[in-house]
Amino acid sequence: MKRFLIYITQIFFVTVLLAIALDGLYTSVFRQSKNRGKIETVFNSDAQKYDVVILGSSRANNHFVASMFEEKGLKTFNYGMSGGHLFEADLLLKLMIERKYAIKNIILEADLNLSNDHQAEGISAKFLPYIHNSEVIKNHFSKESDFNELYYIPFYRFIKYDSKIGFREVYKTVKGEKTNLLDNQGYYPLLKHKKGNMKNNIVNLNPLPHNKYYEEIKNICKANQINFIAVMTPMCESVVGMNYFDKVKKVYPEIHNYENVVLENKYFSSCGHMNDEGARIFTARILKDFFNK
Repeated sequence: MKRFLIYITQIFFVTVLLAIALDGLYTSVFRQSKNRGKIETVFNSDAQKYDVVILGSSRANNHFVASMFEEKGLKTFNYGMSGGHLFEADLLLKLMIERKYAIKNIILEADLNLSNDHQAEGISAKFLPYIHNSEVIKNHFSKESDFNELYYIPFYRFIKYDSKIGFREVYKTVKGEKTNLLDNQGYYPLLKHKKGNMKNNIVNLNPLPHNKYYEEIKNICKANQINFIAVMTPMCESVVGMNYFDKVKKVYPEIHNYENVVLENKYFSSCGHMNDEGARIFTARILKDFFNK
């Protein structure tokens, strides 16, 4: 029995040491990554200067044509993240401030994502390789229910989110494989002929009366003298429950409502996402209303 216990103890310590070694290896790889995605690029960057930074979900990523801002002489990058929530947008902005970014204007897509204050695990996982290297990331995750496991158990976060930050991603990072996430100054155009779901129902959707991540973004902008522009972006004409946007306006009167600027289905790839043609109409309106001078 004694020999068995010694054997189990040895296996335990070897497993722990291996986990620590793999944790350090994976982390060091991600700390060299600069061409795979938006989160890695910001974390591993030096101070940048932008006239316009765009934040939000896919409804930011697919709706703001960054090159149209650039044509107006405005250095711009679209940091919208498909599948992301305000949890991730807030943290990404905090990282930019931590990296001493100089930003004149923040455009935040704040509409459907105001209805929750949860993390989008598939996106938030991309921050986790750096949780021991950034107080900002550590503090942002500290209120999450699985924080202790993620922070204190070596290699646990890489196992739990293997599909996002596991071996495959480490391998591609080491090989230097690029993605298209950083193309077009971060803007991802959707094709006109590829149609998704054109029948959205948002009747039961309600904005939170106090979305803490939206409020944090707003306060960060105020503290750093960044002009804060929050907007609601268009949805197609067949959506049921469009009074959701009226609910948002009632709770957050400072958010500019652009949900009806583009309506016709021909300008949409899916009911919640405009195609490139629709995005250009919408972006032109944003430029006219906020950057015409």
